Amino acid sequence: MVFFVFKAPKLVVIRFLLYFSIEDSLWHIFGSFSRDNHSAMKKIVGWALIICAFILLSFRSFFSIDAVATAIRSGNVNQLSQYLDCRVDISLPDKSDTYSKSQAEMVIRDFFANIGVRNFQVKQKGENNEFVYCIGILETQNGNFRTSLFLKQKGDRQYLQELRFQLVQ
Repeated sequence: MVFFVFKAPKLVVIRFLLYFSIEDSLWHIFGSFSRDNHSAMKKIVGWALIICAFILLSFRSFFSIDAVATAIRSGNVNQLSQYLDCRVDISLPDKSDTYSKSQAEMVIRDFFANIGVRNFQVKQKGENNEFVYCIGILETQNGNFRTSLFLKQKGDRQYLQELRFQLVQ
């Protein structure tokens, strides 16, 4: 058997399936139900392994965008800052610039403090080339803002690269 070195942990299941044939694996898990006293446990473990394999193989990384939306919804800059990239483009109604991570935290904190965040409703999210994006409406005490978020995959994480707030009339 040839083993491949995979860097992604979700491919451990594929490594297992390369070493053992699917028939052998399923027979080992499910084959001795009628003869073994531990058949219920094997059945539970077998189904758990199969479910975990499907979850790991079909995993899509939209969790970061949902976490960013939750942080914006609550106005929590500390929670949002863990997703900021080292350089972030921020567009506000009165200014637009590229900031370092620490500067971006301060700019967003000041903006949220001045407008009084109430809620954030996601209107659309998806993928475009290497970016994951989210567009929504930020409801505040000073009006509503059309908000656009752009995250880029770097390694195994997504980082917020661009954040736009446009006042909705």
